[in-house]
Amino acid sequence: MVTTTTALESALLEIAGSVPDPELPVLTLQELGVLRAVHVRGAESVEVELTPTYTGCPAIEAMSLDIERVLHAHGMRDVTVRTVLRPAWSTDDITAEGRRKLREFGIAPPRVREASGPVPVSLGPTRTLEPVPCPHCGSTDTELLSRFSSTACKALRRCLACREPFDHFKEL
Repeated sequence: MVTTTTALESALLEIAGSVPDPELPVLTLQELGVLRAVHVRGAESVEVELTPTYTGCPAIEAMSLDIERVLHAHGMRDVTVRTVLRPAWSTDDITAEGRRKLREFGIAPPRVREASGPVPVSLGPTRTLEPVPCPHCGSTDTELLSRFSSTACKALRRCLACREPFDHFKEL
């Protein structure tokens, strides 16, 4: 019986994970790394754990509704989506496939951090991070135009080689 439940949870996790992110539809929730778990609670009842990219993320409601919709379509009558804040989401949770898709879509993926844990914040001078490569031509000769772009998790940058503007998914 436990094997069946585990197999069902895995299948439902895959189904829920295939839902596109409402702000970045090129990525699924699984690729974005925000879908944490699916727990079967009964024959037609399931609880889903979802972690927002940041606490005030406006897309969490749309994600929850989309997950409910897709699981209802697969026979789950009672779907509860629970927001979990621990462990906190970080850009390290984006899969390699998600990073590839961002780059192909013209968004520079977040840089891979050297160490795990909290991202240090400083009010004074900070160390220079690795350059952000242009997703169009690959040049690392890029400049920051705005700390915020179409969403709070992205910055607007421009490549000085090909002159194309592009979004950069900021590291969190």
